[in-house]
Amino acid sequence: MKLLENKTAIVTGAARGIGEAVALKFAEHGANVAITYVSDSSAEKAAAVVAKIEAMGGKAKAWKSNAGDFAQCEAFVNDVLKEFGTVDICVNNAGISKDNLLLRMTPEQWDEVIKVNLNSAFYMTKQVIRPMMKARSGSIINMSSVIGEMGNAGQTSYAASKAGVIGFTKSVAKELGSRNIRCNAIAPGFVETDMTSYLKEGEAADKYKASIPLGRFASAEDIANTCLFLASDMGNYITGQTISVCGGLNI
Repeated sequence: MKLLENKTAIVTGAARGIGEAVALKFAEHGANVAITYVSDSSAEKAAAVVAKIEAMGGKAKAWKSNAGDFAQCEAFVNDVLKEFGTVDICVNNAGISKDNLLLRMTPEQWDEVIKVNLNSAFYMTKQVIRPMMKARSGSIINMSSVIGEMGNAGQTSYAASKAGVIGFTKSVAKELGSRNIRCNAIAPGFVETDMTSYLKEGEAADKYKASIPLGRFASAEDIANTCLFLASDMGNYITGQTISVCGGLNI
């Protein structure tokens, strides 16, 4: 059974990793998918994601758009509405880290992480809620992190941005629930992606896995499955929540 038939979903930062897995999962369940990538170097990867979706018989299109830029978000969502007619689901997945000890962190490093990880959720959500309010239906999923719940040395900017996403999510859920628009956050733990490939093996990997009750890192599909649940009618009475997909790391 396809859970997202005739729905249109936006997934930011979907040229690889978690974003790619979410885009493919949504397409598998019948959604039209609009994805973003930010750099020219990612264009080929984004095109490959679109090709995979089209090979499934789905519809998809990629846009070069910086989720940390308000004007680009506005133009992107307008283009998606022209292309697909509606926006039913928005996954604010775009994110970066600029890890550094607080003593060494520059204001520029701090600002960039906040802009991409937190401001982007505001920029995109502000754009998609208009068509959602008109339809009186919608699901917004913001990608947070267990670091936003727990904190971590050397990641003050990342932790602050991801904690901000959680507060933003709760407020949006309260503000838009009466319009049948749901807003939830997902807080992944360690996920096996290109960004964490250096943790796959060795003493560091063993140390981190020993702190996870399930004893392994998540796959990108683990996160995508949770997104599917929240985006579909299976999650239609869930809003304002942060679901930690971390193998028990945060307990």
